[in-house]
Amino acid sequence: MTSISASTPPRARHALVFGASGAIGAALLARLRDAGWTVDALSRAPRADDPQLRWHTGAFAAMPDTLPTRVDAIFSCGPLDQFSLWYAGAAIECPRVVAFGSTSDATKQAASDPGERELAMRLRTSGERVFAAAQARGAAATLLRPTLVYGSGRDRNLSLIVALARRSGVFVLPADARGRRQPVHVDDLAAAAQAAVDAPAAHGQAFALPGGETLDYRTMVARTLACLQPAPRLLVLPGPLFDAALWAAHRAGRLQGLPPGAVTRMREDLVFDAAPAQMAFGYAPRAFRPGPAMFGVD
Repeated sequence: MTSISASTPPRARHALVFGASGAIGAALLARLRDAGWTVDALSRAPRADDPQLRWHTGAFAAMPDTLPTRVDAIFSCGPLDQFSLWYAGAAIECPRVVAFGSTSDATKQAASDPGERELAMRLRTSGERVFAAAQARGAAATLLRPTLVYGSGRDRNLSLIVALARRSGVFVLPADARGRRQPVHVDDLAAAAQAAVDAPAAHGQAFALPGGETLDYRTMVARTLACLQPAPRLLVLPGPLFDAALWAAHRAGRLQGLPPGAVTRMREDLVFDAAPAQMAFGYAPRAFRPGPAMFGVD
């Protein structure tokens, strides 16, 4: 009988990561590699491999045939709808799936904009599809739903505000922009995915992932602008004056990329409970302490 030496190192765990070149995915990729995982990852553009990382060129609509047939965990850090459709039809063997969605599945459910309502429905349907597919094949899935994401300079929330403010030197808010927010850093989300994969209490569950501090919208924006040099001016206007300024800015094309309904939501509380994630896998996000590099500013 051949015995295994006590000095034989354990087999490195193997992950398949979708969205690895995105904000959350890049942070997760660094954490997995630091923890000794080997990783296969998908990218639309060719990228260089290394001993721990193998890149595959492709997309969900044109999936390469080079993906592994078995891994220890799948992480989805990109579009949940596209991942859910792929996973539901994939033949890959994997006992553990961790996928990112968004709290927009709740906050935009009753939005005035039809596109935002459709997004909320698509997120909910996609999450249900992932859970159903995992259950059908005897795997355990976890859905992570972040709030307002920042930290990479690639988000469409605070980074957009920074870009608009730096361009004009001022950012305008209505006086009643007091809806509460919980901005969450991308690395805290990566840490959550890494912790959840090994937490039995996370099996078959969805968790909201808010940041570690709750603050009103105006305070959040003021703190963001204050970290820039020179700091753009925050101008607070009464409702009618703000509406007039907003109309003028739209007419001048200075608000391109501002999401539909963004102004309305400035007045709404978008707050979620972190306690379930804390109890299930020790989720402990940081307070909101922004710096220029978090918004792609040198």
